[in-house]
Amino acid sequence: MITEIGIVAGEIWHFLDQKHESGLEELIKGIDRPRDNVLMSLGWLAREGHVILVQTDKDYRISLRKDA
Repeated sequence: MITEIGIVAGEIWHFLDQKHESGLEELIKGIDRPRDNVLMSLGWLAREGHVILVQTDKDYRISLRKDA
């Protein structure tokens, strides 16, 4: 399972690198992986400080953290 989480995290990274920002539902549809896998991978990326998550009224906005 750890390997799968890492693979999906890489797909999230590439998706966000192309889109620059995404809503959670758009991300889940865009990478076409099971929701649970996306959430686990997104949590991993967030814990490692690689993504920025901002809660909106109905969704989350997600973007890559770009260090200056």
